[in-house]
Amino acid sequence: MQRRALLRAALAAPPLILATSAAWTGGGTPFATGVASGDPWPDSLLLWTRLAPQPLAPFFGMAPEATPELTWEVAEDPSFRRIAAAGQVVVSAAEGFSAHVEAGGLRPSRDYWYRFRLGGEVSPTGHARTAPDPVSRPERLRFLTAGCQHIEHGWFTAWRHAAAEEAIDFVFHYGDYIYEYAGRQPGQPGGFGPVVRSAAGGKCRALADYRRRYAQYQSDPDLQAAMAAHACIPSFDDHEVENNWAGEQSEADGRSARHPMAMPREEFLALREAAFQAWWEAMPLRPAQRPRGAGILAHRRFRYGRLLDLHVLDTRQYRDDQPCGDVNGPACAEVARPDAQMLGAAQEAWLLENAARSEARWQVLAQQVMLMPRRLANDGIAPDKWDGAPAARQRLLEGLAARGLAPPVVLTGDIHNAWAGEVPVAEGGPSRAVEFVATSITSGGDGTETTPGATAALARNPHIRFFNNRRGYCLHEARPDRLETVFRAVAAVTRPDAGREDRGRFVVEAGRAELLPA
Repeated sequence: MQRRALLRAALAAPPLILATSAAWTGGGTPFATGVASGDPWPDSLLLWTRLAPQPLAPFFGMAPEATPELTWEVAEDPSFRRIAAAGQVVVSAAEGFSAHVEAGGLRPSRDYWYRFRLGGEVSPTGHARTAPDPVSRPERLRFLTAGCQHIEHGWFTAWRHAAAEEAIDFVFHYGDYIYEYAGRQPGQPGGFGPVVRSAAGGKCRALADYRRRYAQYQSDPDLQAAMAAHACIPSFDDHEVENNWAGEQSEADGRSARHPMAMPREEFLALREAAFQAWWEAMPLRPAQRPRGAGILAHRRFRYGRLLDLHVLDTRQYRDDQPCGDVNGPACAEVARPDAQMLGAAQEAWLLENAARSEARWQVLAQQVMLMPRRLANDGIAPDKWDGAPAARQRLLEGLAARGLAPPVVLTGDIHNAWAGEVPVAEGGPSRAVEFVATSITSGGDGTETTPGATAALARNPHIRFFNNRRGYCLHEARPDRLETVFRAVAAVTRPDAGREDRGRFVVEAGRAELLPA
């Protein structure tokens, strides 16, 4: 409760303005987009902030030639009486005035509080917990899965509730942190979902566009509260770059040269380079994840003692283009390709090798698009999901089983609904994993409890056991003998005051690929 009260006070307090710095061109607090921490290790945390006194202005209101030095502090208590680590970091326009600090020398399984200073200006206070010692045997681990937060479709109320969750070790953000679409006005046709508040600017086409979009999202107080309250382990899906991009191909490539969004490969890679740079600048990511040209190392592993290994996967950068023209419907011949790729050969080998060496009780695959087979109406598939590359799904699941590993738990997002089910290699086969698909924070608007299409899908796919169409997130708790997941929702996102509601609760017993009601 002390931590929650401190965070609320820090985020609600008016900014402390003691003097106008030559580093920025106008008034306002330089920490207007908040603070965050991420990628927790047993001995260190990644601390993030951005200097942005005017988030939507060019260079966020900073003088482009400025190279200000920030001071950072990590403490063992929220009052900062016991300082555990401290230092300075210089930021510049080259990386969007973002700071990425690896704060080392910390102890495993400990709560820490952190903040930044620029002269007399003090940032909000953030909180994070380090990972356990790799050889320890934790009694429990609590974590969240969330993503898909289209700012136009509603208020980030679910993030406010996520910020208030107690004893959270990390938040896995599966992606779609921003949406790249051009901003719409309420009542304007086109796009999908309602317009509750407008995105700033046109469609993201350059680094400045992406930077501005992140700054707008991160100006939201509910998102700021969640990022300050818990360590985040971020990944990306498609909208951080472009809807349904795949590998080195734009959404429209290979579909229609006359498509209004079609672009040559070289042009798309330039877009991807700008998008990855903006994503890295805006996320609490370590220097190892700094992009190199149009590529970025986003897949990585986190060890939580001998209780759980979290494998963060990248299902966009190395995949094949979606088959069948990326149109939901009957599977075309291309779907049957035996060499189909979703992770790419190198990432697939990395995952199997790391999982084979693991001593953890739980193997958790944190990724983006639905792994479970899912038959749509008229025997159709959604080719953007793993159903578009069933050979890749088979290699993954059979590769894990061949190494003697217990069935994994899969965390997913992307489709703006909550789902839970068992994962066979192919329809009707034995289950090889359990999958929890988190719904969106806002994307799709308020939603409903169910839909006619979902009711038919549950009947058509008996291995899928749960569906809900409200907005929210997933809360998971792993123990040595069981992993429990709660689907948490808000009644509405078109108003900012909706309460939290639970819509489903399930259990997976260790060593079994069976989904049980809690």
